[in-house]
Amino acid sequence: MIRNHYERDYDREYATFHSKPEEKKKRAKRNAARNVMKRKGKARKGDGKDVSHKDNNPNNNLASNLTMESKKKNRSRKT
Repeated sequence: MIRNHYERDYDREYATFHSKPEEKKKRAKRNAARNVMKRKGKARKGDGKDVSHKDNNPNNNLASNLTMESKKKNRSRKT
């Protein structure tokens, strides 16, 4: 199979990055933060928003540390 440089190989990405234990733990923390916001009624499925951590520490999932932001704003922030 010939691939141009724009196509992504999702199987390879998972095998080399997403399946690592530390990445699984980070993903679980992000999912937990989203669930906190869902319980508070601030997030809904398909709302197009990200959960933002006020202190930029993704391990701190206290409700007081979480806010909802647009994907563009949350992902453009430099840390």
